[in-house]
Amino acid sequence: MGILDSFDLSGKVALVTGSNRGLGQGMALGLAEAGADIAGVGVGDDAETAEAVRGLGRRYAYRHLDLIAATPDDLTELVNGIVAELGRLDILVNNAGIIRRAPLMDFDEADWDDVLSINLKSMFFLAQAAGRAMAQQGSGGKIVNIASLLSYQGGILVPAYTASKHGVVGITRAMANELAAHDITVNAIAPGYMATDNTAPLRADEERNTAILARIPHGRWGTPDDLKGAVVFMASAASDYMTGITLPVDGGWLSR
Repeated sequence: MGILDSFDLSGKVALVTGSNRGLGQGMALGLAEAGADIAGVGVGDDAETAEAVRGLGRRYAYRHLDLIAATPDDLTELVNGIVAELGRLDILVNNAGIIRRAPLMDFDEADWDDVLSINLKSMFFLAQAAGRAMAQQGSGGKIVNIASLLSYQGGILVPAYTASKHGVVGITRAMANELAAHDITVNAIAPGYMATDNTAPLRADEERNTAILARIPHGRWGTPDDLKGAVVFMASAASDYMTGITLPVDGGWLSR
């Protein structure tokens, strides 16, 4: 196999949470461009993603599921349903997440629970269900979790989000250790400041926006397309001997 062939995902099935918009949509399209069929999960309209994936000649399936309220049984049922419809599961991208902003002294329990439920709890139990399916197939697999720059830093006004994203890094390492025996790699991507719905308040704040851009060596906010290369690499045979790693894609933010 030539090196470029190792990035080919033809015949693979990828499950991407939050695939209907933003970073999840961008990564789903990147995986489809590399040859994978896509199973999406979200709570909104997926028509745009569905049209784009099918336009590439790939199969696309979508499940409407609120990951905040989802139980481990719901997530196992989700994975089993995707395997039944698309025939297998080779790649999981745990992208779905939320952020709630409030001063530390005022941050309430409901917001804490919602953020941890989707960003950490559902991420773990979906990876567990996917790992079981991949192990049963016996052909290995790839799990990619989405971390954040706040996996490295404390941030301001986002204590639950910061806690959850530090947790993503730790769980990624723990999963990598145990799933290696099944030829399943587990890695994470830590996006930098990306132009998504989650960062709209920051981009609308002229002072914060200017300060953020001043620290990014590339001088711009990232886009969903900026994650395509990283997710295809982590989902492909090109990364078979890499596991437990969190890779920043941040325009140089952490270098400053």
